Amino acid sequence: MAEPTPDQPRAGRPAEPRAEPRAEPRAGRRGVRIGVDVGSVRVGVALSDPEGRLATPLETLARGEGDLDRLVGLVAEHDALEVVVGLPRTLRGEEGAAAIAARGYATSLAGRIAPVPVRLVDERLSTVRATRGLQAAGVDARRARSVVDQAAAVEILQHALDSDARARPGVSDG
Repeated sequence: MAEPTPDQPRAGRPAEPRAEPRAEPRAGRRGVRIGVDVGSVRVGVALSDPEGRLATPLETLARGEGDLDRLVGLVAEHDALEVVVGLPRTLRGEEGAAAIAARGYATSLAGRIAPVPVRLVDERLSTVRATRGLQAAGVDARRARSVVDQAAAVEILQHALDSDARARPGVSDG
């Protein structure tokens, strides 16, 4: 018997989130996507427009009891087409403790929102980019950690949306 693919769950277990993007059927489908930045203290959440072009901040969840429940509620409330979870790899592309935690969070979420897919995307330096962007806008990132988490979720989701747009036939950068 062949091993199940990431889309086919093992008996009694939910499908694991995909670590690599698929251009079909997501790239051409209309609907809201949700982006998630999983941290040890907070979870940043972002939302796309129905066309899948622009990510905007939604909210920051306190990590711990109830955060997954709230995220499941947001997926249902916004009738999300998919959820994109950042996978914090090291600069060498390796997975450390934070990536293992994000992968576990994504797997738990996938089991609770099926059949809505959960996709893992490389989020190297998303928090750094978010912090720099906020500082350039005059926001003291140290005093507004929850805003940084939302901005990081926006970075993660926008990266996924842009990648999907490039995968669409007939779409160019110019």
